[in-house]
Amino acid sequence: MAYYYFQKCNNKIKKQPMAALKKSENMKKLLLMFALAASAFTAHGQENVTAQTGTVAVRDTETLTPMPSTGDYFQGYTRPLTFNRMIPPYALEVTFAKTVHIIFPAAIRYVDLGSADLLAAKADGAENVLRVKAAARDFSRESNLSVITEDGAYYSFNVKYADEPVKLSVEMADFIHDGEAMNRPNNAQEVYLKELGQESPLLVKLIMRSIHKNDDRRIKHIGSKRFGVQYTLKGLYSHNGLLYFHLQLKNASNVPFTVDYITFKIVDKKVAKRTAIQEQVIWPLRAHNHFTEVGANSTERVVFALPKFTIPDDKMLVVEMAEQNGGRHQSLTVYNADLVRAEVIDELKVK
Repeated sequence: MAYYYFQKCNNKIKKQPMAALKKSENMKKLLLMFALAASAFTAHGQENVTAQTGTVAVRDTETLTPMPSTGDYFQGYTRPLTFNRMIPPYALEVTFAKTVHIIFPAAIRYVDLGSADLLAAKADGAENVLRVKAAARDFSRESNLSVITEDGAYYSFNVKYADEPVKLSVEMADFIHDGEAMNRPNNAQEVYLKELGQESPLLVKLIMRSIHKNDDRRIKHIGSKRFGVQYTLKGLYSHNGLLYFHLQLKNASNVPFTVDYITFKIVDKKVAKRTAIQEQVIWPLRAHNHFTEVGANSTERVVFALPKFTIPDDKMLVVEMAEQNGGRHQSLTVYNADLVRAEVIDELKVK
């Protein structure tokens, strides 16, 4: 009986550690599975963070170092150029053995050639004639030519090679009319030149033309008369930093008056003996109807545009007109009081 009880107790003691061991093993498995799940979740989160960080890094890199354009797109916001903003070019053919001459309505100030296949230069002694020819025979690539003239006009040409060009002498018409007829946008802007400041070359030309056409005599006390020739200042105008002088030469003699030169210079009113004469020459910027000869018993007028200036009290402006191979030189004097009273031009009245 005692033996049986001992065996029973011994078996119970042995069973208890085995159950605890199994229970401990099950807990370890659960803990291991939980740790594996947590590790997997953490790894997945790190991958997401890495991917997001990498994306941000790539975007930052792209922002700092943009990819070069391939020509089919632009970086950032852009506004496309529409066809109504384009100046359609003229078609021009050139060859190697012949020269093409282009005559412009004003002096040429700028010429640009699209490639080394073209040669261009102003004609000797002519400021408004451009000669163009091919630098090589049978060049296959089309090129272009751009020209800016003194009156602010811009001309564009597409140039290609031809064995026998049809048009060897081209005359570009005056562009002061409707844009459609001149192959230009109706709202095209003019080119501004440095010497005219903020004034449009087109407006300067229109103002001088209007002054000459109206032929008003605003000034009656400035002039000279010698040898049957009368030289007068008919008007003095001001607009946007420029002065306009309207001069007239009336030849009442039977001998033509050939003009050698016309100068504008500021000189001292009184020059003491044995004192060096100081003269400041002012060069005209533009001239309208710049005549070179006045026939017998005839009259000619010219309008000059000069930069704005004033004269000190001890000086005066002398406008001289010299006769070529003659002695009938003419001169008139303008004082500072006359300059400051120059008539202001209202551009709305310019026609």
